[in-house]
Parts: sequence; structure tokens; C-alpha cells
Amino acid sequence: MAKVTRLYPAALISAGGERASVSLEWAEMKKGQILLEAYVLICDFDPIGEVPLNRVELRFETKEKLFEAMNEISHLLKS
Repeated sequence: MAKVTRLYPAALISAGGERASVSLEWAEMKKGQILLEAYVLICDFDPIGEVPLNRVELRFETKEKLFEAMNEISHLLKS
């Protein structure tokens, strides 16, 4: 975890033939216009300010499972 420079939740969507990671709030607002593929926890390892080339995306089927994982990570960081 010490090498992670950015860690944030997102929604993986399809719209107009394109796939993208968007904020959870935006996905909720547009839910009738997009296809939600998964919820993701994005971990970037590149220095802030650089294009994130070293990225890991952890996928979850539900927002609840995403939040459970975020809670577990929070507890690990506090330890």
C-alpha cells in the first residue's frame, strides 16, 4: 500500500460504444442512459501529476462489495 499514489472508487460504464471509468455520483445520475459494467477500486502507482500507466483495477459486482473492500483497506491503513 505504501507505493499507491491514488486510490479511489469509480463505476465502469459503457455508453455509445465506449467504455470509461466515471465517478460513482455521475454513474448514479446517468443510470438510465448508461450500461454499468462493474464498480471498481482504482489503485495508481505512478507519481501524482504523471499519466497513470501503472494501474490496478479491482472489480466488484455491487456498490456494497466495493464499499466493504474500501472499509477493509481503511482498517489496514489504520493498523
